[in-house]
Amino acid sequence: MDETKTPESTTEAIYTPKPGETQLTVRAVVTGCGIGAIAGAMNIYLGLQIGWTVGGSLMAAILGFAIFQVINPERAYGVLETNITQTTGSAAGTMASAGGFVAPIPAMAMMGHKIETWALFPWALSVAFIGVCFAVPLRRQFVDVEKLKFPTGTAVAKTITSMYATAGEAVAQARALIYVGLIAGVFFLAAYFIPELNAPPMKWIGLSAIAAWSFSLLISPMMLGAGFLIGTRVTASLFAGAILSWGILAPIAESKGWVSNPNQMSMTGARGWILWPGVAIMVADALTSLALSWKTFVRTFKGAGALGAQDKSKDAIPNRWWMWGLAAASTGAVTVSWIVFDIPPYMSIMAIAMSAILAAVAVRSTGETDINPVGGMGKVTQLAFGGLSSAPATNLMTAAIAGAGASQAGDMMQDLKTGKLLGASPRKQFIAQVCGVAAGVFIVVPIYILFDSAYKIPGPKMEAPAAQAWAGVARIMTQGFSALPQYTGWAVAAGLAFGIAMPLIRKAKPNWAPYMPSGLAFGIAFIVPAKYSITMFIGAMILLGWKKKNNVNAERFAFAVACGLIAGEGLIGVVHAIFMLLKVPTLT
Repeated sequence: MDETKTPESTTEAIYTPKPGETQLTVRAVVTGCGIGAIAGAMNIYLGLQIGWTVGGSLMAAILGFAIFQVINPERAYGVLETNITQTTGSAAGTMASAGGFVAPIPAMAMMGHKIETWALFPWALSVAFIGVCFAVPLRRQFVDVEKLKFPTGTAVAKTITSMYATAGEAVAQARALIYVGLIAGVFFLAAYFIPELNAPPMKWIGLSAIAAWSFSLLISPMMLGAGFLIGTRVTASLFAGAILSWGILAPIAESKGWVSNPNQMSMTGARGWILWPGVAIMVADALTSLALSWKTFVRTFKGAGALGAQDKSKDAIPNRWWMWGLAAASTGAVTVSWIVFDIPPYMSIMAIAMSAILAAVAVRSTGETDINPVGGMGKVTQLAFGGLSSAPATNLMTAAIAGAGASQAGDMMQDLKTGKLLGASPRKQFIAQVCGVAAGVFIVVPIYILFDSAYKIPGPKMEAPAAQAWAGVARIMTQGFSALPQYTGWAVAAGLAFGIAMPLIRKAKPNWAPYMPSGLAFGIAFIVPAKYSITMFIGAMILLGWKKKNNVNAERFAFAVACGLIAGEGLIGVVHAIFMLLKVPTLT
C-alpha cells in the first residue's frame, strides 16, 4: 500500500526502522486477515466449548514471518510488515469474543431471543469499532506517557525482532505448529466417522457408572492444547471444581430429591442444579477482582486530563478518525439495539458511556497485569441495567456493548504497544486494525451461524459456559431469585462466599497466589461436563512432564504445539458441523 518514513524513536524502542521501510502493505494485511480468519474460527469453536478464547497476535507474527521465509519474495518481508500482520490477525481473531459470539449472543438464544443473521454483521462491526476508537485517545496516556508494560504486546515485539535475528528458529516453530495442526486435524476428522476415537466408551473399562456423571475420557487435541496454554494452576482449579460439582454435589442433589429429572445431564436434573453455584462463583470472583483493582480506577482517572491529548507526530492517528469513527460505530450500535433488541436508544447510549469508562480501566489493567477483566466488566453492566429494565435483551446486550468496548480496546492497545517498541506508525496500525475487524466479522458470523445450526447450544458438543453464566445473571436480574431451582439458595451463598474469598486471599497473601484456585476456572467446572476439565488438566500435566524432561525444547515449542492442537481441531470442527448439516453418516 505504501512506504513510510522512519517514525520518531523512543527510549524504549527495541528496533529502529530502516529509512523508507515498508509496513502497511497489501500482502501484510491480506496475510494477517487470513491468519486471523483461522484464529477467529478456532476461537468460536473453543469459546463455545470452554468459555475461553486465545489471542492471535503471536500466532499471526510467527506464521506471517514463516510464510514469507518460505516464499522468499524478491522484496524482503520486513519487521514492520510482520507487525502489521500480527495487528490485523489479532483484530480478526478477537472478533469471536468482541462481537459477543462466545457469551451474550448465545445467551440471548438461551433466553428465547433468536437474532436474525443479517443483524449480527452490523452489530458486531459496531461494538468492535467502538473499542477500536476508544483505544486511540487512551494510547497517548498509557503507552506514550506512562509506558505501561502490556506484557503480551512486549512479548510479541521481542518475538518479532528475535525471529529476524534467528530466522531458522521461527521457521522451526511455524513448522511445528503446522505439522501438529495437520495431525490434530486428521485425527479429529477421523473421529467424525469413528466417534469412539474421540470419546472411548467407559463401559470398555467397566466405568459406566461414573460416566453417567460425565467422568469419561475425552481425547481432544483442542482441550489438550488449551491445557498447555492456560497452565497448571488454572487446570488444577478446573479439575478440583469438577470433582466437587460433578463428583459430590450433583449426586447429593439427585439422591436428596432436589431435582425433578433423574437424567443427570439434563438442565432440569442435577446438572441444572450445580449450574447455579458455579455461576455464583464466577460472578463473585470477577466482581471482587474488579473491586480490588480500585487503585487501577484511581490511576486511570488521575491522568484523565491527558487521555484525549492530540499526538502531534506525523504518524499519529488523527483525532477526526477516531471521533467520526466512534460517532458512526455508536450510531450503528444504538440503531441495531433499538431495531433488533428493542432497547431504548438512551439505554444504549448509557451503555456506550459506561463502556468508555470501563475501556479505560480495562486498558490500564491489561497494561499492568496482562489481564483484561472483560467478564467483570460485563457483570457490572448487567447488574447496573438490571435495576433499570426487566427485559433480558436489555440486560444482556447493554452488557455486550460495554464488554466489547473493553475487550477490543485492550486488544488494540497490546498491538499499539508492540508497534511502539518497533517504531511503527500508529496511524497505519489503526488502519490494519480496522481491516482486521472488518475481515473478522465476515468470518466469525458465518462460523457462529454454522455451529448454531449444526449443534444445540448449550449441548453435548457446545457447552457455552460463558453464555450460561451471562444468561444466569440475566435471569436473576429479570426474574428474581424465583429463577433458581429448588434448594439452591445455600449452594449459591456458598459459591458467592468462595468466589469473594479467593481474590481476597490472593490479595492479602501474594505468596499464596500461585497455589490458590482460580475462581473463574473453578466455577466453569460446574458448568461444563467433567471430561473437559479432566482433559485440560491432562494437557497441563503433559506439558509439565515435557518441561521436566527437556525444558529448553518445551520452551521453544510449547506455544506452537498448543496452537497447532487448537487450530487443527477448531478448523476441522467447522467440517464436522458441515457434515452434520449434510447428514453425512458415521462408520460406527
